[in-house]
Amino acid sequence: MPENDENNKDEVGKEVSSYAKFSGIAFQMIVVIGICAFVGYKIDESARHAVKWVTAALSLTGVFIALFLVIRSVKN
Repeated sequence: MPENDENNKDEVGKEVSSYAKFSGIAFQMIVVIGICAFVGYKIDESARHAVKWVTAALSLTGVFIALFLVIRSVKN
């Protein structure tokens, strides 16, 4: 019986570790996209653009950077 308890603890430990890893990845994505969007917003605000094209471009760039980081993290 003790072997079953040890195996269950190992499985639960792996699940918690996996959950923490993927939660961290999600938080990292939010931060990267948010920073890029904020920088784009500030550039558009200071340049007084009628169309917020810098915000859109940097937000999209942030999405690609975040996806790259996620793929690199999941690969390892």
